[in-house]
Amino acid sequence: MGNPEASTQVEPSLPTLNEPRRLVKIAVFDYDGTLINTQSGSQFTRYLLARGIISPWNTAKVVWWGARYVLHLPHDQAAVRRYLVDDLGHFSREEILQIMTDFHDQVLTRYYRPSGLRQIERCREEGCVCVLVSATFWGIARRACEYAGLDAFLATKMACDANGSFTGNVEGAVMEGPEKPKALAAWADATYGPGNWVVEYAFGDHHSDEELLECARCPSAVNPGRTMRSIAKRRGWPILEWR
Repeated sequence: MGNPEASTQVEPSLPTLNEPRRLVKIAVFDYDGTLINTQSGSQFTRYLLARGIISPWNTAKVVWWGARYVLHLPHDQAAVRRYLVDDLGHFSREEILQIMTDFHDQVLTRYYRPSGLRQIERCREEGCVCVLVSATFWGIARRACEYAGLDAFLATKMACDANGSFTGNVEGAVMEGPEKPKALAAWADATYGPGNWVVEYAFGDHHSDEELLECARCPSAVNPGRTMRSIAKRRGWPILEWR
């Protein structure tokens, strides 16, 4: 995937020649259903529809996609993002990013779980680099990173044309399932160097987060669904109830 674009404000503390190597500890957080008690995609659809930005037809397609996701039926992660940006063609990239920022501040802030925000604080106090890894739009994740006090984020990016406008296609892979640990490893290698970091903590709610959690020394399932709860019990992972 190359070097995924991420926002980061931290630098590794490198040991001297006479000191043992200290690994950079990373705490990674899923977003939808973990840090927030909702799905950002469905909320974003409602937000766009209420403002007349997205058509009822595309809204219906997003709702149908969401039903397939909930029922664990086959679904195309890239397609739902195309539905959401189909009606945004007359906006510039900067305007769309501002729409996403406004959406986060006006809607998603009410859904943050205080326990999740406190967990970020505790991880940072332990010296961890806290990273958000989410399938949500890059613009939403960027604002969430700032709001929640995270150090960096990795999220799904939309491709742009020569004029800087979104094309409706996803750039690279959707940040879902096994793509999450792959993107995290690529980013951490590029930021700190291969072998200089370790995933200390990982928090996720959905069964598709299994690969992300299994790469951590201390994984936790947060308010998991039925499938993820079964996985966590089978693998002996702690189950956290963030109210």
